[in-house]
Amino acid sequence: MGEVRADRGAAGQLSEAAESELVQLCEEQFAELEKLQNEIILCEPDIRENPQERSVNRLVATDAELKLWMSMQPSSLAANTEILLQAGKDEMLKLCSELEMLVSCCEVKRDKLRETKELEQKWLEEKKQVLLAANDHIERLRVEKEKYSEHNILLDTKAKIKKMKDYQEKLMELLGDILERHVPLPQNESSANKKKKNIPQEINEDLISLSQILEVLMDKVMNTPHDPYVTLDHTFWPPYVEMLLRYGIAVRHQENNFKIRLETFF
Repeated sequence: MGEVRADRGAAGQLSEAAESELVQLCEEQFAELEKLQNEIILCEPDIRENPQERSVNRLVATDAELKLWMSMQPSSLAANTEILLQAGKDEMLKLCSELEMLVSCCEVKRDKLRETKELEQKWLEEKKQVLLAANDHIERLRVEKEKYSEHNILLDTKAKIKKMKDYQEKLMELLGDILERHVPLPQNESSANKKKKNIPQEINEDLISLSQILEVLMDKVMNTPHDPYVTLDHTFWPPYVEMLLRYGIAVRHQENNFKIRLETFF
């Protein structure tokens, strides 16, 4: 753009003779235009004329003017080569300036299209990755569905049941160890201590531990949920039964005081 402006400044200089000739040609053309304008004013149609006739006359005049212009040969305004060269340079510089503006607009549009293309390609790549992940997931589900037939599902269910039973046995063992450590079975004390505490001399050796009582109650609930009550006998130590009832672990039968069941915790 700078080069074009420099060339335009350098080309804008004409000799005095060429400049005076150009001024004279312009004055002659302006005089001719004034003459034609006066003739047009004088030839204006009468207002009272029929509009249809006015349109026909205007059409005939335009047609005659078109034929005249088509029969004329184009000629340059000036014969001076310096003026023609300067006019050609001005037109070329103007055209170069317009082309530079067009190139600049095209470059801006190209950059925007390139940026849009990059964003679209990135979006397309992301969608392809999502599609691949979805296809992989579908294929994995299909393989798993074929792999796990009814027989495999049955075996898997049995394995889970066995695992739960092992876990239950382990919990029962831990519970038994804790109860045996903190709530042991009553022991036979010395005769002197029994006499002082007025406790009977003999303790039933058939008493079962607290963990065994809990196990009996849980087995009864699991095996016969419609009849979860356990009948108390001489093997149930009364203090253990009273402790279970007091802390809400067991519930006594409403009609039979010698039956208890495990409290419903769910």
